[in-house]
Amino acid sequence: MRARAIMVLGTASHVGKSLLVAALCRIFAQHGVRVAPFKSQNMSLNSAATPEGLEIGRAQALQAEAAGIPPSVHMNPILLKPSGNMTSQVIVHGRIHGQFTAADYHRRRVEELFPIVTESYEHLAAEYDLIILEGAGSPAEINLKAHDIVNMRMADLADAHCILVGDIDRGGVFASLLGTIELLEPHEQARIQGFVVNKFRGDVALLEPGLRMIEARIHKPSLGVIPHYPNLALDEEDSLGLQQIATTPWAQSADPARPLRIAVIALPSLSNFTDFDSLTSEPSVDLRLIRTVETLANTDLVILPGSKQTVADLAWLNETGLAAAIQAHAATSLVVGICGGMQMLGRTISDPGHIESDSDAPIEGLSLLPIETTMQPHKTTVLSRGALLPTTLFNHPCPPTELTGYEIHIGTTTYLPNSHPFVRLNDVVILSEAQNLSILPGSPSPQPEPTPDGAIDPTTRIFGTYLHGLFDEDPFRHLFLTNARAFHHLTPPAALNNWKHHRESALNAFAAHVESSLDMPQIFSWAGLDYQALDKKS
Repeated sequence: MRARAIMVLGTASHVGKSLLVAALCRIFAQHGVRVAPFKSQNMSLNSAATPEGLEIGRAQALQAEAAGIPPSVHMNPILLKPSGNMTSQVIVHGRIHGQFTAADYHRRRVEELFPIVTESYEHLAAEYDLIILEGAGSPAEINLKAHDIVNMRMADLADAHCILVGDIDRGGVFASLLGTIELLEPHEQARIQGFVVNKFRGDVALLEPGLRMIEARIHKPSLGVIPHYPNLALDEEDSLGLQQIATTPWAQSADPARPLRIAVIALPSLSNFTDFDSLTSEPSVDLRLIRTVETLANTDLVILPGSKQTVADLAWLNETGLAAAIQAHAATSLVVGICGGMQMLGRTISDPGHIESDSDAPIEGLSLLPIETTMQPHKTTVLSRGALLPTTLFNHPCPPTELTGYEIHIGTTTYLPNSHPFVRLNDVVILSEAQNLSILPGSPSPQPEPTPDGAIDPTTRIFGTYLHGLFDEDPFRHLFLTNARAFHHLTPPAALNNWKHHRESALNAFAAHVESSLDMPQIFSWAGLDYQALDKKS
């Protein structure tokens, strides 16, 4: 039997569609429903690896986690990764399909790919009882509607009951709701079953007259008002969710109990910025995104993050003076590179196939690690587990520590003879049905032998790795912070988070927040179910 479908549409980007889908997935899962998320086409530099070693949008991985199921490439069959100059890398079923301009993609490629979208949706609809679909941007982008495969065409294919979400925090929510409905065709308007006002601050009673008036204008009921939820520790969909870029440096402080100051370089093509959510959650950390030499002052630890355009971002580091500033910082302090950031820390990056540049000669890196990288057309996408190899990190001892994470990168790195590996990768990690990281017994592995990853310099103050998500593992993150603080003669962390528990609690809390705000009996009826609130204290 084909699954029923509910779709979350928005009046614009970043109105809260992704997190609302995650909340609904968690709510239905808590009520025993076999539910899965779906977004036919996502545009984001935040991606995740599936158990099959395929790439999907990070938001769909979070939604799968909320549903209590492993992420699948069918949940996001098309992923667009912007790469500048109005072009995007197009990922289809988790693999690179090609590099296309926006015009070429929308006019030609979309129609070619829609059968793949249909195949993925029907695969999920046959496997689960309910699919929660997510739209993209607004369904009323009239310049793009002719070739839209993510909003109303998808709603028709799934026969979905649609919820329209507006963000009152951005202003103009009633105009946005009205304008969106007015720009839809009559049969599309009929699919919208109601609207939700998201991120409300203040007294709901003052909003009530507006809700009644807009209901009368668009002939759709209000399904509820979701109050603003502060400090939500869940993945944001795209760079609109990034914290503010720092504009001033840290003040000097001799207080040994002060937070550890971590500067993440906000590269123009910064990707997978969710790598640092677990660090941000730690009370002993003050993490900032920085883009200028001035704001790097008084930093304890610099992180060069992942990049969608490593060569271009390396050039930007040189143009802004940040490359020289990071090299100066590295002479006496701590530097970390993740994925593309590690590649930048090496001696050279070669691009003979002109994957990211027109250069025929090797491009000089920061020369902080004895490694060299060659760009390749294929992409490595895998979930991995390994063991930390150095016995000292940041000049302080470290016990044997396991790491887990995922790799998503192009480029092959050569570790030169005087290089010291950072991690020994032993297995490919498979997500269990309970969504815990585990090794699938007897599963074929693209890494049958232990494989070195990353490099650490002889002083142990500088290291790089291809592993995204390595800070999400509590033992390594706690060791990392404790040793970094000790290096700077700061007191040990007064408290350390359990990140997985913290994340699970955040999902449950946000789901409860949404559940108490919306007309759940109506929403459950679209799934063919009667709603009964659960006693979550028992």
